[in-house]
Amino acid sequence: MSQSITDVLLGISARASEVVMAVYGTAFDVEYKGPSDPVTVADRLANDLICSELAREFPGLPIVAEESPPATFADYRSSRRVFFVDPVDGTREFVARNGEFVVMIGLLDGERPVAGVIQAPVLGVTWVGVVGEGAYAQDASGARTPIRVSSETSLARAHIVSSRSHRDSELERALSAIGAAGIIIRGSAGLKGAEVARGAAEAYVAPGYAGKRWDACASEALVVAAGGRVSDVHGRPLDYRAVSLSNDSGMLVSNGLLHDTLLERLANLPEP
Repeated sequence: MSQSITDVLLGISARASEVVMAVYGTAFDVEYKGPSDPVTVADRLANDLICSELAREFPGLPIVAEESPPATFADYRSSRRVFFVDPVDGTREFVARNGEFVVMIGLLDGERPVAGVIQAPVLGVTWVGVVGEGAYAQDASGARTPIRVSSETSLARAHIVSSRSHRDSELERALSAIGAAGIIIRGSAGLKGAEVARGAAEAYVAPGYAGKRWDACASEALVVAAGGRVSDVHGRPLDYRAVSLSNDSGMLVSNGLLHDTLLERLANLPEP
């Protein structure tokens, strides 16, 4: 993939992050699209900016974005290349002002994500992955450091990154069954994926509903580019062209070396 494409995505995510941070510093209102599903003006402004800039830079490519009307991307499944956008992944964290939210842009080519940019405005870091070319972290100065998943092969020494805001009995049972050395708590799905991609955690496990495809695309590209593996909790590839955009079969993100073992543990979860 041309470096210019990822540079364009980096520029767009940086400008969206500026918009998000401008709102972050104000007394913004919080609305709800559904139970426990907040949205703010930051989500909408960043969504509009990202979509307009992607449309200008890549005319004709569908953009499946969280805050866009579904009618704007109704025919995306017929396109070989598709952008998936989460303008503020971790809106609950944004509202809580704990800094654990990101801007995510992922590119699907055929059946699989091939490029992803995940920018954490408060943390001052952006993670970029291009499948087949590698992954890196870019700091606020623009310096880039290659990243790769961990080489840990033992669950007894592994660390699992888990949700701060979406915890339930199913997740707790899964974490208990896995029996890892420790649990790392992070906010947004993008941050959890980045923890695995950079080798700070061996896996991210979401045994039930795991958000929408825009929560997964950029993360999958980043983790796979860094040497890891992504599937649902049954070991199947995420289907970005399915009728539903929901990750209803959960999500398992790992360093690859522990993936099959984790699938076995999840398949044998005790009944509640």
